[in-house]
Amino acid sequence: MARRSKAREVALQLLFQHDQNGVPVPRPAITRFVRDRLSDAELEAFTLVLYDGVLKHQVGIDALLTKTAEKWRLSRMMPVDRNVLRMGAFELLHGPEQAATAVVIDEAIELARRFATLDSPAFVNGILDKIAQARPSLEPKATPTAVGTSD
Repeated sequence: MARRSKAREVALQLLFQHDQNGVPVPRPAITRFVRDRLSDAELEAFTLVLYDGVLKHQVGIDALLTKTAEKWRLSRMMPVDRNVLRMGAFELLHGPEQAATAVVIDEAIELARRFATLDSPAFVNGILDKIAQARPSLEPKATPTAVGTSD
């Protein structure tokens, strides 16, 4: 398993736990969980960026997933699917490193294949592909700059 794949797997476990547990887990326990599974400072940091980023942007991500997943309410999605989609959407839209779209989607599909149902990989692929295609229209507009001005 690739290094980043393992980090994404650990982030998914944390997100799943957060989604299913009504009581917040103390940060030291989260950090220990990550450290015990990865034992690599760079991967630990990446995992926590994914976890914290999804939680920070969850309201917007959930609204986007609801809009994109036509005829599917978030609450009706399988918990693993929902959290794989949240993490994939976060990486596509807000990821600290601009990972290639294909890599983000492939990693999400693989997580769905490993931890969810037989139909999950296709479902995850379809939703994240729609988000990736719509991404330019979801980003804030850049302010135009003057072209051809002299110094």
